[in-house]
Amino acid sequence: MQSLSLPQPALEDVAFSQQLQQLICDEIKQQGGAIPFDRYMELALYAPGLGYYTAGMRKFGPQGDFVTAPEISALFSRTLAHQVKQVLDLCCGGDVLEFGAGSGRLAVDVLRELEALDALPERYLILELSPDLRQRQQQLVAAEIPHLGEKVQWLERLPQQRLRGVVVANEVMDAMPVQRFRVSSGDHEMTQEEMITCAAGKLAKEWRPASTVLQREVAKLGVELPSECESEINLRLKPWIAAISDVLEQGALLLIDYGYSRSEYFHPQHSEGTLMCHFRQHAHGDALFYPGLQDITAHVDFTAVAQAADDAGLSVAGYTNQAGFLLACGIEKLLQSAAADQNAAWFQQAEGLKRLVLPSEMGERFKVMALTRNIDAPLMGFSMKSMLHQL
Repeated sequence: MQSLSLPQPALEDVAFSQQLQQLICDEIKQQGGAIPFDRYMELALYAPGLGYYTAGMRKFGPQGDFVTAPEISALFSRTLAHQVKQVLDLCCGGDVLEFGAGSGRLAVDVLRELEALDALPERYLILELSPDLRQRQQQLVAAEIPHLGEKVQWLERLPQQRLRGVVVANEVMDAMPVQRFRVSSGDHEMTQEEMITCAAGKLAKEWRPASTVLQREVAKLGVELPSECESEINLRLKPWIAAISDVLEQGALLLIDYGYSRSEYFHPQHSEGTLMCHFRQHAHGDALFYPGLQDITAHVDFTAVAQAADDAGLSVAGYTNQAGFLLACGIEKLLQSAAADQNAAWFQQAEGLKRLVLPSEMGERFKVMALTRNIDAPLMGFSMKSMLHQL
């Protein structure tokens, strides 16, 4: 089971993973011997009490499996807060709703900056499915911004009432379960789907003829696929966007994630797909490596996001890379405002800024998209560089 060059998990972690593997194998047996990859990914990440995001493993930060932008530097969240403020102003107030708040760092730093800008939302809602992460977020809020604690509320599902304000999803779409497919010689009628099987307690991958639904969706991509192509498709994205649209009365949905436009997504250089796993700061491609102990992600097809938004009645108000967005929202000014104190903390922030905006780091790989309803003014984060033409 262990992939080459990856650290060996502790024995208790291996035992934990084996519980999840048994649950997956039981479902595979119930389903006649195989389940689609997206169902495997859903169980590996979200099975109650055993999945990567629902169990108590440490995920974020230097001691976890990966580091997200809010943990790299507070400048990320502080800069994002300026875009949030603009939307709140255009809505004459309202709420902020954050999907999957991770460690809670983004929420805390956004609220601090909004307080400094005299632009606090009426409520800061966090939709968090992981009991473990929800507890950590609550502890961080209580420790660092106790005076704002009453504004923060946790949800397990989208609110029933209509929402006015800003919805934030930072590195959320990449963790949505995806289906994996394979096309040979560009023939959509020969599309195969990756399935997960189990024999003698061991998980394995197997290609089988794709379902009619998957075959149809691959054919609808509208791009010429490489002659030999393996890739991913997220069929859960459209209903997710539609559900947010149903509750968004006025405001913006800000999506931040790594991904490509469709022509880039299915470019020959990505002919083996974009699936990526993270385990203790190691990125690799073995999705079956100790399920429950590692993150499993796929890059985002932002053309699909734009199409889903259009179908849901939302406007695509902006699309750019992370560097363009942060620079347009004033990240350099925030760093310069503290330049008088060029101490160790300041230099750490400066290094963080480089990681956030340099093309060789996160600046180009991560993209930002804004979907809006009843917002007429252009959004500041997309004033420096627009990539809408690439969609």
